[in-house]
Amino acid sequence: MLWQRVKTVLSQKFSEHDFKLWIEPLQCVHGDAQNIQLAGPDPYFCSWIRNNYLSDIQAALQEVGFTGGAVNLSVGQTMKAQPLLLLEAEKKQSQLRLPSMPVARSTIRTLHPRYTFAEFMVGESNALAHSACEAIANGDATLSPCLFIEAGTGLGKSHLTHAVAHHITSHSPGTRLHYVTSQQLTSEMVRNIKNNTMEHFKEKYHNQCDVLLMEDVQSLAGRTKTQAELAEALDILMDCGKRIIFTGAVSPRKIPDIDDGVRSRLSSGLITTINPPDRQTRCLIIERKARNNKLSLSGEIIEFLADRIQGDIRRVESAIIGLKAKASLHKSVPNLEMVKEIVAGIIGQRQELSTVLIRNFVAGQFNVSIEDMQSKARKKVIAFPRQVSMYLARKLTEEALSEIGKAFNRDHSTVVHSIRVISEAIVRSGSIRGQVDHLVERLKNQG
Repeated sequence: MLWQRVKTVLSQKFSEHDFKLWIEPLQCVHGDAQNIQLAGPDPYFCSWIRNNYLSDIQAALQEVGFTGGAVNLSVGQTMKAQPLLLLEAEKKQSQLRLPSMPVARSTIRTLHPRYTFAEFMVGESNALAHSACEAIANGDATLSPCLFIEAGTGLGKSHLTHAVAHHITSHSPGTRLHYVTSQQLTSEMVRNIKNNTMEHFKEKYHNQCDVLLMEDVQSLAGRTKTQAELAEALDILMDCGKRIIFTGAVSPRKIPDIDDGVRSRLSSGLITTINPPDRQTRCLIIERKARNNKLSLSGEIIEFLADRIQGDIRRVESAIIGLKAKASLHKSVPNLEMVKEIVAGIIGQRQELSTVLIRNFVAGQFNVSIEDMQSKARKKVIAFPRQVSMYLARKLTEEALSEIGKAFNRDHSTVVHSIRVISEAIVRSGSIRGQVDHLVERLKNQG
């Protein structure tokens, strides 16, 4: 029989252990000149064969004269108890483990099911961090095998590290991945010191680690012993080209009370910053999260949320959940009044309009940075929003001209000039008048 001859060939290629565990359980349920149908005991078994042994099986088939095309794998309905027989036969030996799988297990925090690359909204503020994490997840060292992500709360650094862990565990289950926070690493080290088992700690992080993901690195500040052990582990991992991702609220150079050697190692790879998303990206994030929650939002509501909730994306999630609950309670579609009530509960009532608030709002509307607004640049794409901001600050606040100027690193004479320029432009151009009126309305409706 064809399959029996194939098994004879494969028995000569693999060890007795691997052959009995992975080839012997396979059954040939159909075979003709065109294809071979093999059956395994469960989906995982078939997936492992497909990823690790299919090419060997195809080569063995050709060796015994099979010239057909496809080798198909499926789960056999009568085979599900068979692996137990293998375990029984091997019970006097050491516990079976998967070939090519490491002895040491991965250490992975509970992963959020939606923190994947597919669910991450990429924008200008996070594009580099996203690309670097995808490269590390795929084992691509083009950028750097070592990465430090600096980001404030709720900007996506945990989402990206979860996404890396999701990708590696699903695509390369044999990878020894350790995903911990700096607090967990410290607790683990203290526990091993108390139990006099530091050799296990060193073995785990020195020799049984292919990928290290560590969050909240700034919490290492002042932990001298943990820093020393981490530095020793990093030297070994980096020398071997292992993949490492650190995240922190501040960059390595700003972490206080940390050894210079550790600081140098944290800075040895690519350092990238995730900034708060721009307005366009915030709108896309809100749309995505609303869609995930099966909530339909109007463009007006999406823009309102994007204007009011900036920075921490977790507050967007909170607003969406609250809005869904409120709409369900009232058995109606979400409206702006509902949204204002929900947002007020999350971030409080809108502050009184100020020059800084107006400047930041206008910068977002014109897609320019705060740094540009405060710079000496005179390009029209920057100068016009700056002048509009000064005009609106004079129109909508009681602040003195000198106070308005400070928000833009300008003196009061520049503010006077800007007000005159925009006032004249409003008279001459209906388009500019419309833009300014629209901005005034949007600002007044933020409360």
